[in-house]
Amino acid sequence: MYSCGPTVYRYAHIGNLRTYLMADWLRRTLEGIGYSVLHVKNITDVGHMRQEQLERGEDKVIAAALAEGKTPQQIAEFYTEAFLRDEARLNILPAHHFPKATEHVPDMLDLVKKLVDAGYAYERHGNVYFDVSRFPDYGRLSGQAAPGLEEGVRVEPDPLKRDQRDFTLWKAAEPGRLLRWPSPWGEGFPGWHIECSAMAIRYLGPRLDIHTGGVDNIFPHHEDEIAQSEAAYGGPFVRCWVHGQHLLVDGVKMAKSTGNVYTLDDLTRRGFEPLAFRYLCATVHYRTRMNFTWDSLRAAQKALVRLRLHAQQGDEAADSLPEEAVQWRERFWNALCDDLCLPRALAAAWGVARSALPAPVKRALLLEFDRVLGLDLARPPEVPALPGEIEELRERRHVLRTQKRWPEADALRERIVEAGYEVRDTQRGTVVLPRPPWLAAPGTISRSSDVPSLLSEAPALEFTVSLLARDNAPEVGRCLQALLRWLPASAEVLVVDNGSSDDTGPWLDAEAEREPRLRVFHADHFLGTAAARNVTIRQAQGRIFVWLDTSVEVTGDVFSRLAEVLARPEVGMVGRWGLRTADLHSFDEVEESGEVDALEGYLLALRREVLAQIAPLDEKFRFYRHLDLDLSLSVRDRGYLLLCDAALPVARHAHGEWERTAPEERDRLSKRNFYRFLSKWGGRHDLLVGTR
Repeated sequence: MYSCGPTVYRYAHIGNLRTYLMADWLRRTLEGIGYSVLHVKNITDVGHMRQEQLERGEDKVIAAALAEGKTPQQIAEFYTEAFLRDEARLNILPAHHFPKATEHVPDMLDLVKKLVDAGYAYERHGNVYFDVSRFPDYGRLSGQAAPGLEEGVRVEPDPLKRDQRDFTLWKAAEPGRLLRWPSPWGEGFPGWHIECSAMAIRYLGPRLDIHTGGVDNIFPHHEDEIAQSEAAYGGPFVRCWVHGQHLLVDGVKMAKSTGNVYTLDDLTRRGFEPLAFRYLCATVHYRTRMNFTWDSLRAAQKALVRLRLHAQQGDEAADSLPEEAVQWRERFWNALCDDLCLPRALAAAWGVARSALPAPVKRALLLEFDRVLGLDLARPPEVPALPGEIEELRERRHVLRTQKRWPEADALRERIVEAGYEVRDTQRGTVVLPRPPWLAAPGTISRSSDVPSLLSEAPALEFTVSLLARDNAPEVGRCLQALLRWLPASAEVLVVDNGSSDDTGPWLDAEAEREPRLRVFHADHFLGTAAARNVTIRQAQGRIFVWLDTSVEVTGDVFSRLAEVLARPEVGMVGRWGLRTADLHSFDEVEESGEVDALEGYLLALRREVLAQIAPLDEKFRFYRHLDLDLSLSVRDRGYLLLCDAALPVARHAHGEWERTAPEERDRLSKRNFYRFLSKWGGRHDLLVGTR
């Protein structure tokens, strides 16, 4: 069995680790039913993360080394060790071989030469390309027909290629490149795809039983592995491909720029144990997209602790298994043998735990299942010494329970919980443990729906001002100080501390203690811009909702002016900076007063009844840009006017989030949001001012 391993220029994120868990469960299952498995997992320490980066001569390991002032070898060694530690913490069985790409360049060169000699590859100026036209079956794994692949090429055309569908086997080294090797075609470095084929064949031969990876590897990586391996050796390269689906975070793909890429260390820093993530992954079939949330991880951690408690019961050995136990065992293994259905296998484990089977039988079955599940079910819970007063409450409660004085026992339970402890009643008695750090901190939220919606209720105040904060205490401080100077008595300021990692959260709490009109919501991670705004929308008590960016400074009585403009029933929303467009593709900023097609999200306001018609915001807008366009068109779609008011007394400063985001990232995220906007509103030219 061969598994595509990590490219070691950074820590593996939890999406990567889910794929390696899938391979681990597959191996454990095969070994559990009697197969002998030889497992190879490569380490890509040359650094090609994607083929298009290779085409441009980019190398992630070299880039990371330059950024950190280290050699590529030092970077690769550091992150290789980190990866192996992560696998060990997740109880992933170590592969029998971890071949490194840099140590197998001769094998790669031999394979490239073989392809050139057989006429499947050609050389151009030191680069060697695989000739896709020579391999008629190209595309069969991904289901893409070879003639149609050219449109899917993701890079600038390479003039050296005969056909843009051809892929690189060997790349000529540019001047000054650190990682380079001699070859018959000059100094260069191997392509990403040839690495895996060469190392797989080196350790397992040209016919593999199983090859695993993520769905993003199917095309082009695994498609290219098939082409070059079968062209070189003939016959099928792999008998069975197994691909794990993507892991999403809060419903969207992980991206460093949006703050939702998590490593195993991010989980442990919040008090979770790594095996809670393993448990969570077992609850979702590997062919299904998995949506990671902190709430789901808490539930997994809680379930894991409870399952371990069940496995602790019954020290004595089970003499024999009754028929019911045999049936549970069959369900467990049948689930695993049915396309590795871990959710059903886990359900069988819980069926045993909740059954009326004798405790020794339960324990024996659960520990047998754990040889595949890998959850350390035999690990006893850590029970630290309790303070005297808590131990006394526990003992008194135990006596009350034995006397079946349930109301009094429940009252003592509440006292123990209020003191910061958890109470778990087992067959062996009551276990009292300190409240674990992975439980949600009081007052934190994980999603917008964690707060109740007040939007359908009558307004209790005249104004609600919505602010978002994230690692920007100075900017928030400037905005808030100016805002409070002009804030009416009948108003509130709602601030979402959107996953800050600096002192922004404590600073806001201190401000809220001094200012009764200020309410702070702490998110336990970055929710995304739209989701965080939805928190304030759901909690708003004002008749007028004011959306304010922290880059804006209020310089006068903005509230009287907003109320005056919004007194006109035909006006749905008003703001200081507007936009006009003729085609919904390009927008021009408008600063003079008048009707506009959209309002910019630096400052805008709308009445409560209008907000209720268009809420909630689309939470796929995690980055802030163009969310205001979506909001504006939603208001226009309800038949209201949008007004730009140059008389609003505000000043605009540099936008902190824009400045902190790398140029290429903000360009990518902006484009993504704009395409999202266009897919929804691109055909609605009837909403524009110029069409009336």
